[in-house]
Amino acid sequence: MMITEALPSQNSDFARRARENQATLNAELKRSYDFIVCGAGASGSVIARRLAENAGVQVLLIEAGGSDEHESVLNPALWPTNLGSERDWSFQAEPNPHLDGRELSMAMGKGLGGGSSVNVMVWARGHKSDWDHFASEAGDAAWNYESVLDIYRRIENWQGAPDARFRGTNGPVWVQPARDPSPLAHALLGAAQEQGIPTFASPNGAMMEGPGGAAIADMLIRDGRRQSLYRAYVHPFSDRPNLTIMTGAHVRRILFDRRRAIGVEIEKDGRIFSVGARSEVILSTGAINTPKILMLSGIGDRSELGRHSVPVVQHLPGVGRNMQDHVSFGCMWELSEPMAPRNSGSEATLYWKSRPELDGPDLLFCQVEFPVPSERTAELGVPEHGWTMFAGLAQPKSRGRLLLRDANPAKPLAIDANMLSDPADIAAARECVRLCRELGNGEAFKPFVNGEVMPKDRDTDRLDAFIRDSAVTYWHQCGTAKMGQDDMSVVDASLSVYGIEGLRVADGAILPRVTTGNTQAPCAIIGEQAAARVRATHGL
Repeated sequence: MMITEALPSQNSDFARRARENQATLNAELKRSYDFIVCGAGASGSVIARRLAENAGVQVLLIEAGGSDEHESVLNPALWPTNLGSERDWSFQAEPNPHLDGRELSMAMGKGLGGGSSVNVMVWARGHKSDWDHFASEAGDAAWNYESVLDIYRRIENWQGAPDARFRGTNGPVWVQPARDPSPLAHALLGAAQEQGIPTFASPNGAMMEGPGGAAIADMLIRDGRRQSLYRAYVHPFSDRPNLTIMTGAHVRRILFDRRRAIGVEIEKDGRIFSVGARSEVILSTGAINTPKILMLSGIGDRSELGRHSVPVVQHLPGVGRNMQDHVSFGCMWELSEPMAPRNSGSEATLYWKSRPELDGPDLLFCQVEFPVPSERTAELGVPEHGWTMFAGLAQPKSRGRLLLRDANPAKPLAIDANMLSDPADIAAARECVRLCRELGNGEAFKPFVNGEVMPKDRDTDRLDAFIRDSAVTYWHQCGTAKMGQDDMSVVDASLSVYGIEGLRVADGAILPRVTTGNTQAPCAIIGEQAAARVRATHGL
């Protein structure tokens, strides 16, 4: 399937036909569609495609951002240039007392493909313990590791060594090991072995069933170009008459008939209008925008909604709570001579435990082949030629919260990320930085570096100060409309919003906890799960 669908995206006739089709569909926008998918990111792209596979179903895919036809999107090496650009929501967290009052930038992809069009392209499935935990929380075995592993095999078009147990080769998602990785990536694997950490041929197999390990990263890059989940799923269907892709359109709120979702209110080109949904609305706008839209639509904590005179449709106190993100601490080394980054500049990854009794890794290490300081550690002096161990907490205990500032959809949320508020996270961070320094100062790296730049040797107080000063986000925000069965859950195992008909949430917001690793691949699973439940409900 993937080979026959990949070719049209490079065919000028297909590109022309798709552009003309979408121009016509947008010019002749219908008053209602069978399904409205809000957000063309990692999950929404999957859902829109799977629903549009039924030619008798009319699907509207709404995206606030614009096209992905930008060199900064398609060229893997240019991904950092998207941060702070028009392709970034550029969210800003509130001052965090646990980071000495720092206000962290919370980047999130805006445009066709969402985060999958601006991220570092790493394909990380999550640990076995993650998925088994989700199944337990949801009360549904369809979310467990073995069930999800079957989905991964079905959706992948794996380009590495054959592995029938873990990999599939007939799906839409082109996945390959980083091609011709930098010597620095191989040095990380050597350093891991020096520390007694096993290495693997891939991070997405046996490595994610045990205590962890190190491997060359799997990436969504094909022929030197980014293969976002929008490109994998939606782009090959953009010439279909039953799939309308509307860009530059902001979903303001969901519309209801009593407790049934019947459409959405949209703002586009300065005009506010409504579009109906005959069957369902699926909200896939990300872990910050999704709870915002829910709250503005009257779904959330009644006391929070009451502060802004938003009429309550459904009291769900968990909306906007349980916010999580991977937090990273950039340890840096100076290179002995310039080395140009390869691929995305992040080609090797390592997962390990801060304590041996844990059931899975709680530390995450992504090697970056250039300096990545925070705004504070940049003041300490960054080498002209250096590399960074982007090392962080894979399973943070701290939880944040999102709050409305105003009932005006144009006003941003207050983001209380609350990173490092739990003392357990500080303890794990100390172990994370300790292991990071052991790796970076190991024999494997000595041929390539002049020496460690930061943090260097520090007593506990100065090490904690470095942790607070260097902390930045991995941009893996999630958890703010979690799946589960308790009073703080927002959606059930089918991703339907509690107490509401015809409305599902399907993006990183539903994760009960952040997955072990980058969240792009888990969001694809969320999209596949949502689409399967929708199709089953409506007999598609």
